[in-house]
Amino acid sequence: MTTQLLRSAAEPYLWSRISVRGPAAQPFLQGQLSQDMDAVSPEGSWSSLLSPSSVVVTSCLVRPVDAGYELFVPRRLDEAAMARLRRFHLRTDCTLELEVAEFGPFNTLGEQVSLSQPGPDEFAAELTPQSYGAHFVASTISFTKGCFTGQELVGRLDARGSSVPWRLVHCQGPSLARIEEVLCAKGPDGPRGVTTAIDIDGSVAALGFIHRSALAVDVETPNDVIVHEVD
Repeated sequence: MTTQLLRSAAEPYLWSRISVRGPAAQPFLQGQLSQDMDAVSPEGSWSSLLSPSSVVVTSCLVRPVDAGYELFVPRRLDEAAMARLRRFHLRTDCTLELEVAEFGPFNTLGEQVSLSQPGPDEFAAELTPQSYGAHFVASTISFTKGCFTGQELVGRLDARGSSVPWRLVHCQGPSLARIEEVLCAKGPDGPRGVTTAIDIDGSVAALGFIHRSALAVDVETPNDVIVHEVD
């Protein structure tokens, strides 16, 4: 995986807002988002927007508003999210409108890394939700709501308890290069390595992917790099 340059924890994390309004807003989103729209809280609930092949396009915070919903998506993924929604927006009595949001659920790269929240660089790996951790799956996906786009593979993985090969991890170490070395030390070629890295008081905190074989209990992790699987 191509690593990113070390970035400032204070760097803004930018958001866009997709407004979905009209009589069919609820049933349209019920079929397109992984979250149960009947369970969305007034403060907002997280969801995944999946491709038909169950790859995560982006996560989004869904909030009910008058005559519909607002979806807060990372600004770097707003066009991809709109294209994905428009793909199935056929003869549907609701409108889709994209605009810049002044703020979102979190607003700096430091917050993103601290929360172990996947963002554009993590979703670029084109993985299914289970690769982003159990909490990500539990908070964004309903397995009881009925059909939604991308459900098939996600549902099979959940029903069979399948172990996905690539796992999102939170890391801390002395340098970006050292963390990258640890993440890429074991396992086959694939979407492994650092995705987002920030400087914190002379050390580096990062999100990235590692192969499941490198997380096995009999694998010794170098003590200068701390690696935690995002759960």
